Amino acid sequence: MKAFRRLCIAVITAFLLLTAVLNLFLVGAKNSNEGIYRIEAKRLADEIAETGEFDLEKYPHILGVFKTDDGELYTSDEHYLIIEAGETLYRAEYTIGNGQHGIAAVNCVLGALFLLMIGLLHYIRGHIIVPFGRLNNVPQELARGNLAVPIPEEKSRYFGKFTWGVNLLRESIEDSRKKEITMQRDKKLLLLSLSHDIKTPLSAIKLGARALAKGLYKDEGKRRAAAESINTRADEIEHFVSEITKAASEDFMNFEVTQGEAFLSAIITRIDARYGLQLAMSGTELAIQKYDDCILSCDPDRLAECLQNLIENAIKYGDGRRIEIGFDKMDGCELITVSNTGCTLEAKELPQIFESFHRGNNADKAQGNGLGLFICKRLMGLMNGEVYADIRDKCFYITLVVKMA
Repeated sequence: MKAFRRLCIAVITAFLLLTAVLNLFLVGAKNSNEGIYRIEAKRLADEIAETGEFDLEKYPHILGVFKTDDGELYTSDEHYLIIEAGETLYRAEYTIGNGQHGIAAVNCVLGALFLLMIGLLHYIRGHIIVPFGRLNNVPQELARGNLAVPIPEEKSRYFGKFTWGVNLLRESIEDSRKKEITMQRDKKLLLLSLSHDIKTPLSAIKLGARALAKGLYKDEGKRRAAAESINTRADEIEHFVSEITKAASEDFMNFEVTQGEAFLSAIITRIDARYGLQLAMSGTELAIQKYDDCILSCDPDRLAECLQNLIENAIKYGDGRRIEIGFDKMDGCELITVSNTGCTLEAKELPQIFESFHRGNNADKAQGNGLGLFICKRLMGLMNGEVYADIRDKCFYITLVVKMA
C-alpha cells in the first residue's frame, strides 16, 4: 500500500511539473506571436513612405489603415497603434492572436486528464491494490498449514475468481489432510491389531518347536500333530503378513477421472504450447508427427497430465537430443507414443517401471520419486486405456492406448 501511495505521488508530481513546463512554453509562444503585428506595422509605414500606397494582403495581422482625413485618428473599437509615414500619422488597426484562449483550452484538457488520472488511480486502489492487500498473507498461512486463515470474499471481477480458487485450494488441502489422517489412523489400528493377532500363533509355534526340540513327544502321532499345528500357525502368520502387505500397498493417492470426449488436436496443441518453446531454448528437438484428428474417449486434463509425465521423463532420462511424439491407430484406439534418444535403462527393468516409487538404474543423477509412470498407469486404467513401454536402438518408447469415441 505504501509503495502504491508513493507511486501515486510520483505520477501526480510528474504530471503537474509537465503541465507547468507546457504552460511556460505556451506563454512564451503567445508573447512571441503577439509581437508580430508591430513588425508588420513598421514594414507598412516604410512601404507608405516609399510608395505612398500599401497592400494589406501582405500584412495578415493588420486590419486597416486610417489617417486624419478619415475622421478621429484616435477613435476606434479595435486594437490599434499610431505609425508615422512621410510626416503623416496613420492609425493601423491590428488583430492579436488567440493565444490566451489556446492556453485556456490546453489547460482545460490537462485538467480533464488530471481528473481522469486521479479517478483511475483511485479505481486501481479500491479494486486491485486494497483487495490484493487483504489476500497478501493467505498463501503464506496456507503454506504454514494454517487452514483456518480467513479469506475475505471479493466481488471484484479481478479477484473474485482468485479468492474462489484459493478457497477451493484450502478446502482441497483440508480434505486431503483429513483423508491422510484417517488413513494413517486406520492403518495404525490395523497394524496394531494384526501385530497382536500374530503373537498368539507365534507363541504356539515357539512352544511346539521347543517341545519337539526337547523330545517331549515320544509318540510318533503326537509329534506329527505338533508339526501340523506348527504348520497351521505358520499359515495364520502368513495370512496376517499378507494383510499387512496389502495395507501397506493400498492407494496413497486419490485418482479421480471425469470421463468425457476431446479432440486429439486439442490435447497435442496443449502439449506443444507447454513444451515446444522450452525444449527449443534448451536445444532439444521436439518432433510431433502428422496425425489424423479424431475424438478420444478420455478425461482431457488427465490425458494431458499423462503426456506431460512422459515428456518430463524423456527430458530427465534422455540425452537431450530429440523427443518425438508419434501416432498410430489400432482396433478402435489411438496410440500416442512418446520416445526419446539416449536411453540407458536396462530392458530387464521394464516390468517394474510402472510400480510406485520404483526408480531405474539410470535415475542416479535425476531427481524424482518414481511416481510418474505409476500415475500414468493408474490414470490410463481408469480411462479404460493402457500404457506400455519398450526399448529399441537405445531409444525409450512409451505408448498410451486411448479409446476413440
